[in-house]
Amino acid sequence: MKSIFSALLFLVALPVIAEESKPAVPANVGIGTKPMEGAELLFDGTQKMLSEKWTYWQGPRFGSSLPIKWPIVEDPIDGGTCMKTNDPAVDHGKFGVADIVTQKAFRDFRLHVEFFIATPGGNSGVYLQNRYEIQIKDGDKTKHGMGAVINESESPYTLYKGVGHWNSYDIIFRAARFNDGKLTEKALVTIYFNGQLAHHNVTINQVWGGANSGVDGGNDGGKGITDTPQGIKLQAEGHDVRYRNIWIQELTLEKPDTSFPQ
Repeated sequence: MKSIFSALLFLVALPVIAEESKPAVPANVGIGTKPMEGAELLFDGTQKMLSEKWTYWQGPRFGSSLPIKWPIVEDPIDGGTCMKTNDPAVDHGKFGVADIVTQKAFRDFRLHVEFFIATPGGNSGVYLQNRYEIQIKDGDKTKHGMGAVINESESPYTLYKGVGHWNSYDIIFRAARFNDGKLTEKALVTIYFNGQLAHHNVTINQVWGGANSGVDGGNDGGKGITDTPQGIKLQAEGHDVRYRNIWIQELTLEKPDTSFPQ
């Protein structure tokens, strides 16, 4: 009888133990999250901030010209304004022609980005250090698809709210480390997608997509990462993808860990 009673107590306790073992969701993640103390607002929906803090990435395929021609348009859901990626210089699907990048470069950081896809198949991307793409691609559930650390992780597609809705990425990124010019530790990233943990301490091995994709993309097939901070880049591929509420907090991550504070 005693052993049966003990077993029942164990079974009753199991859900509680399992629930307590789940990491708590950080408070400051998800759609509408305001900049944290010490963070810098990178885009507030205005042409003024777009012009002051961003420029075109003038990579090998660059085909636009300053000033930035991404339109400022009405927020279709919440009012206010946002920016639209379909630069007139871009042919459908041809990245690298009119991508925009922050004028300021960053090393380790916490980043918040909100995006809206207006039509099915919409495609853009958020580039960390203008190297590593966090994919934005409606309808794609592969390792090249929505929410993936492109070609490095699976797509957390079930967390995506879909066309016609605002979505958010909250990202902690630790840059690659070098010793005497040699790569010793690869870049790491943790991502919350719409307030839910999507990726934790994912190692990023290379720049994907070639020289037109980002810095170091044409260096040793994308594996020749250099020891230089770079900006946050947003990709234009001729689709109606929109952005708002972008902010960044610079960090110094001594240990190879990109976990969010709980």
